[in-house]
Amino acid sequence: MARTVSDVFVATLIEAGVRRVYGVVGDSLNGLTDAIRKSEQIDWLHVRHEESAAFAAGADAQVTGQLAVCAGSCGPGNLHLINGLYDCQRTRVPVLAIAAQVPSSEIGSGYFQETHPEHLFKDCSYYCELVSQPEQMPRVLGIAMRTAIARQGVAVVIIPGDIALRHCHSQPLSLGLHQSVSATLPPSETLERAANVLNGAGTVAILGGAGCAGARSELLGVAERLKAPIVHALRGKEFIEYENPYDVGMTGLLGFASGYQAMMNCDALLVLGSDFPYQQFYPKDANIIQVDMRGEQIGRRSRVNVGIVGTVKETLQALLPLLESNSDRHYLDACLQHYAHTRKGLDELAAGSPGDSSIHPQFVAKLLDELASEDAIFACDVGTPTIWASRYLHMNGKRRLLGSFNHGSMANALPQAIGAQAAMPGRQVVTLSGDGGIAMLLGDLLTLRQLNLPVKVIVFNNGALGFVELEMKAAGWLSYGTDLVDPNFAKLAESADIKGIRAEAPEDLRPALQAALAHDGPCLVDIKVNRLELAMPPTITVEQALGFSLYIMRAVLSGRGEEVIDLAVTNLRCDFLLA
Repeated sequence: MARTVSDVFVATLIEAGVRRVYGVVGDSLNGLTDAIRKSEQIDWLHVRHEESAAFAAGADAQVTGQLAVCAGSCGPGNLHLINGLYDCQRTRVPVLAIAAQVPSSEIGSGYFQETHPEHLFKDCSYYCELVSQPEQMPRVLGIAMRTAIARQGVAVVIIPGDIALRHCHSQPLSLGLHQSVSATLPPSETLERAANVLNGAGTVAILGGAGCAGARSELLGVAERLKAPIVHALRGKEFIEYENPYDVGMTGLLGFASGYQAMMNCDALLVLGSDFPYQQFYPKDANIIQVDMRGEQIGRRSRVNVGIVGTVKETLQALLPLLESNSDRHYLDACLQHYAHTRKGLDELAAGSPGDSSIHPQFVAKLLDELASEDAIFACDVGTPTIWASRYLHMNGKRRLLGSFNHGSMANALPQAIGAQAAMPGRQVVTLSGDGGIAMLLGDLLTLRQLNLPVKVIVFNNGALGFVELEMKAAGWLSYGTDLVDPNFAKLAESADIKGIRAEAPEDLRPALQAALAHDGPCLVDIKVNRLELAMPPTITVEQALGFSLYIMRAVLSGRGEEVIDLAVTNLRCDFLLA
């Protein structure tokens, strides 16, 4: 039987193990979607916005470790993919994007919906090429898929709709490439230099990131040898935090004072698999050793004394025998004590009692952590939901935590949950959604019902772009343009035949979350949380203190003094201010 380019394209995807393609149909994709329709080995997952398709594919790749695929029709259709693909690229997950193009004979004529995807996708992909002839397609597709897998990022194949319908004499391609990342071991002289620095340091701290995945025992072994506290970046949380006797929390804008102080006061800092971006949180005087499989990342955030190009697991295996055993636990114990004190303070904020006038968002996250399954997959929106997720969700080696942690895009949680649930139908998938984030891609709430995905959507409804307000206050500005006039999201969900629950008081919260998590289909819980909750960073600069003082003065002088009182009542947890 004669094969079309689309037939061979889809057969090649199947040969590579792809089982889902996320997208929105369009006439320029007809050949590909029809080839998928005729196959029993691959499904088209119809979302309501192509941006959601890209986010979903990224989450699919993240939880499976396999190549995931999304598609957009010509012009506006594939343009919508871009923001999600930026997130995939910066999260370093293997994603193939199919960008349909206008008829090949019309390219360059300013045709209806014509764009130039080969330029548009250049900055958010490792590979982006146009298929202009049927004979070219298998080779371009193979290169694209291998590039996405080998470099752990995005590859884009652009294909005009008419080319996709032409006859193709090629056979489906076998990639001949395994999914596993190759190990990289640094030279012995570099390891010896690193060991000399660490052995000669009075106190050592470790900063671990996502690159520590799969290197848990080696990481703990080095920490024990050096008596070093372990600080983690946000993307390292799910791999480092649990059952870790050396854990002193996160650092950074969302982190703990204990993590910040452990890094700032050490003599030597060992950075493992992390591209933690905030320069102000690195120590100024410590000797820094950085291990990363991507050599171009070494030293771009802070001065580095010894740079090691290598995978974390193999590097630590080779480094450990060179390290002298440190018997002095003084610094480690001091850091652990500081962390226990910090953790206690954070947990005290996550409280709610019957009769309280509002629900603290910390209480929501803490209860969700308690009630969710031991292998739950969480997806948190950028902004305050990421703060509460990072501080109150506990990882255990089975749970996963997804977010737009490098790209920082709003509206990521719902579409990421779609991809995670589609890829892992037996797992509990839960979002921590902001009211701003859920509203931005609200149409894909309908996708949950259409695809019958039992995602639990937990909406932190504070009526504002909360994190933006915090940034404004810290810089001394009165909040402006941050108000959100929200619907009753629970009723909105019910209108789409999705179970909706609303919680407005602390006593409503536990039964609401229990009912949602027990429901056998998609469910949305709309929780009215306190708008004026502050999320304090681990350290406050003079500029931030002055900025906040300026905000208070401006608020009082502009007639918004009640806002200052409400802010104090919420965050000081004291009633005398109301007297």
